[in-house]
Amino acid sequence: MLTAGDDFPIHQSPEPVALVSDRNFYDRYFFNGASPDGRIFFAAAMGIYPALDIIDGAFCVMVDGVQHNLRASARMQGERMAMRVGPITIQIVQPLHILRVTVDANDGPLACDLTIVGRHFPIEEPRFTRRNGTRLFMDYTRLTQNGRWSGHILVDGQRIDVDESFTGTRDRSWGIRPVGASDPQPPPSSLSGTLPQFFWLWTPCNFAGHSLFLHTNDDGAGDPWNRRGVLFPDGGKEQHFDKVDIDIIWSPGSRRAREVRVDLGPQTSLLLKPVGGGGSATGHFYMNGLGYTHPQWGHGMDHGALEVAHDRIDLATVNDNDPSFMHIQAISDAVLMHEGREMHGRGVVEQLFLGPHGPSGLTGLFDPAVTG
Repeated sequence: MLTAGDDFPIHQSPEPVALVSDRNFYDRYFFNGASPDGRIFFAAAMGIYPALDIIDGAFCVMVDGVQHNLRASARMQGERMAMRVGPITIQIVQPLHILRVTVDANDGPLACDLTIVGRHFPIEEPRFTRRNGTRLFMDYTRLTQNGRWSGHILVDGQRIDVDESFTGTRDRSWGIRPVGASDPQPPPSSLSGTLPQFFWLWTPCNFAGHSLFLHTNDDGAGDPWNRRGVLFPDGGKEQHFDKVDIDIIWSPGSRRAREVRVDLGPQTSLLLKPVGGGGSATGHFYMNGLGYTHPQWGHGMDHGALEVAHDRIDLATVNDNDPSFMHIQAISDAVLMHEGREMHGRGVVEQLFLGPHGPSGLTGLFDPAVTG
């Protein structure tokens, strides 16, 4: 099956680009951005699932206490290079440096024309490989890049101009992870009575002259199976930290981080303070707006030839202990200490904490932390 992608020198196998070996193969784009004061936050995503022949995308804006969500899904017809689903389009203007996200005006409340320019060459996160017993659960690579935004957003007819003071992060990941309908025959390990467990913290930060990237995937005992910290000065060379120590101070009665304290290494530390917490939804962006863990709009779900939907979340009414709102990006104040210099910036603290985590006192599947 030949498609437009076959005219580019991107092949990794003797097969045409449209053909992949694993049912759960995916190719995905993610973006976020925020105003300097954090009052406006937006995010976009697009996923391509070749074996399912589905493409889906989303665009969300959080402003004035409301999160507006646009989602779209379509049949791909094997064409992975189109990068358009319904009103949402992603354009690669300059690979690894400049990308454009547009949402056409439609019968919903959202439209945009936004361009992100990378502040540095993308970093490559360590490969994520994880098995459930003998079955492969995930195996993927992600690149991550901070940048500055420009353009505009329309929300209910109100125009929001976006200039280079709006910073954010974009990533690209590809490989294998669960997509589409649930597996009708889960791995034997999931039937053994052991609770599902996934501890994920991801914290890209923008400072005036530096970008910082920190993430961890921990097992139930608290041992990291994928963790890294990287500091990237503008115009400089990335600095990797081999031993990173993370201490999370929990908001009582929740699985939300009130503070994240990080010892990156000699003369380098990071303090992150989410601007919302303790049961307050202020400053929390809910990733189900982009389809993550959404019961209907989960990634790779089949909605037919084309489906477009809109909804909104009143942030003041969200129960932060509701499992459907467990996955968030919390807008955060960030303080970086590096070689005797204190730098203040903006970051997000992405959090998805399911199941037990010994060092944090987390037990059960969704039980809140018992420490404050």
